[in-house]
Amino acid sequence: MGPEAAKPLQTIRFGKEFELDPGLFELRRSGRAVKLERVPMEVLLLLVNERGRVVSRQEIADAVWGEGISLDTDNSINGAIRKIRQALKDDPERPRCIQTITGRGYRFIAPVATQEAEGEEPAGAEPPAMAAPGEESVEAPMQPELQAAAVRAPAAESPARASRRWRLVLVAAAVVAIAAVSLVVWWRRSEARIASERTVRLAVLPFQNLTGDPGQDYLSDGFTEELITQLGSLDPQRLAVIARTSVMYYKGARTPLRRIAQDLGVQYVLEGSVRRDAERVRITAQLIQVRDQTHLWAQEYDRSPEDMLAIQSEIAREIAGEIQLALDKRATGSRAEQAALSPQEYEAWDAYLRGRYLWSKRSEDGLEGGVDWFRKAIAKDPNFAPAWAGLADSWTIMSSYGYVPASVYMPQAREAALKALQLDGSLAEAHASLALIAENYDWDWQTAEKEYRRAIQLNGNYATGHQWFAECLAFEGRFDDALAESERARSLDPLSTIIAADNGAIYYFARQYDRAAARFQSVLDVDPANGRAHLIIDVYVQQGRYAEALAAIQQWRRQGDGPWIWAKEALVYGRSGDMARARQALEKVRKAHRSMGLDPDPLLDVAYAGVDDREERLATLEDAFRRRSNLPTALKVDPLYDPLRGDPRFAAMLHRAGLDR
Repeated sequence: MGPEAAKPLQTIRFGKEFELDPGLFELRRSGRAVKLERVPMEVLLLLVNERGRVVSRQEIADAVWGEGISLDTDNSINGAIRKIRQALKDDPERPRCIQTITGRGYRFIAPVATQEAEGEEPAGAEPPAMAAPGEESVEAPMQPELQAAAVRAPAAESPARASRRWRLVLVAAAVVAIAAVSLVVWWRRSEARIASERTVRLAVLPFQNLTGDPGQDYLSDGFTEELITQLGSLDPQRLAVIARTSVMYYKGARTPLRRIAQDLGVQYVLEGSVRRDAERVRITAQLIQVRDQTHLWAQEYDRSPEDMLAIQSEIAREIAGEIQLALDKRATGSRAEQAALSPQEYEAWDAYLRGRYLWSKRSEDGLEGGVDWFRKAIAKDPNFAPAWAGLADSWTIMSSYGYVPASVYMPQAREAALKALQLDGSLAEAHASLALIAENYDWDWQTAEKEYRRAIQLNGNYATGHQWFAECLAFEGRFDDALAESERARSLDPLSTIIAADNGAIYYFARQYDRAAARFQSVLDVDPANGRAHLIIDVYVQQGRYAEALAAIQQWRRQGDGPWIWAKEALVYGRSGDMARARQALEKVRKAHRSMGLDPDPLLDVAYAGVDDREERLATLEDAFRRRSNLPTALKVDPLYDPLRGDPRFAAMLHRAGLDR
């Protein structure tokens, strides 16, 4: 149902410049339309209609998506509120329009006045009085019966007034006619828009595992990921394919296609299933145009397991034809024309899928498990390039996360990436891994940028490539370019919390603290364990909001206590002047890191920043250079280093990290 209860004949004014027109389903600012998608618009209409009252998240879900929908709508509500605030230029910390009531819901608090949409105010009339925050407008709309009575009583009017009234009626009629014509034109254009757009957006939903064995999930998930990769490389200029992270939110969920399309911003959806027995694999796939639920294409494949890569390529080509893309031969080259695999090659491919399935979890255990399967794939087929790229991806991330010593594993990652490119120079993942190695291990920013650009050139739909490149640009202080890349990553992987958190980190490095805090909080609302988003604590420290920083730490502690929480406590207590507690937390970090497998330098660096121990901080940074960890990458932009910037030794470190440009 939704905000149909909003008064359809009334334009709602609020703030100094905004108008909400329920009849035209339009938000305007200073008379100009503001782009707002359907779900955020429905949420805004609901909140405005219930202004002054706290509207619960359940009420929003029931009104917009219908009663009985399970509250995985939470992610969409958060996104809708965020988009509304962006459209209204509303600060969640100092709201003028949408107030968050923690644990309860949202309340519309801006003063509101209403005006009938079809009419105009008489010249010289006083504007309607603005209501106080949380109160209904003083002026009630004219009831239809009174409107009719007013039309039936012209004799009470003076001739001049009657003439003016009829002129207004004619003007209003003309406006309505123009609006109607405009609406028809808009509708016809919107019907043709998808066919004429330069970029079509497609989501490959998780293929269903119909084997009856949950242990075979790796096969259906791997098939999904490989299709995303192949479709993403067909024609990135015209076909944007949503990344795996976002589509996996819908695995096993019975989410309506229209809602998926709204969440991901796609016009087309590919869905299917995988069945497998000892000798045969049956794959069904269908392409759906979400706008009218039209099934544009459907096919069933019944093949031997050795034909799996060929099936993927066949599906990719048929979909591309249905979407009427002009495909470049280079984009449909060797990987799109795979022949049937030999038994040994099939075993390598099967092991690779298992490795990617574990790698995608990004946990320490998952990455280690991925390495094991990639090695098994290489043992079966040493010339299988994707498995070498998988090894490179695993070791670079494990080193960057501090799970393993960078000085040992980064050189191995480089060898694996180079081997992958020797076998297949078109692998975007391998180029991105080389870029991450150049950035985090070599501090070679020129090579990193070259490799990132090459990865994106090969696969413009590779969201992780855009994400990592954005972070690289941010470390160099190139924030406008970084945010552009970050937004591209977010558009390709709109539900990825790590991409959203990295977007917040760029705002933090750029000293745009309010935006950073809002982005981090939106991530923590749906992913409380996201470590990157807990940079919100550092944001609060820079703003002097120590009570909120400590509250954020306590929220984090609910996910489990540990050294990172103690390091952040040392930072907050120290900066707020409670040195006794800061030193207690620092001592806990010191004791813990001796028995930890994690890289201790980032932890100690944060804790020493709290107690303002310059010498220990510089010594920790020296240790990081010796270990070749990725800690020096943020020296130029992280506000935590501001107290060190006048020290010649720190300036020398910036030079060693290649960040003094």
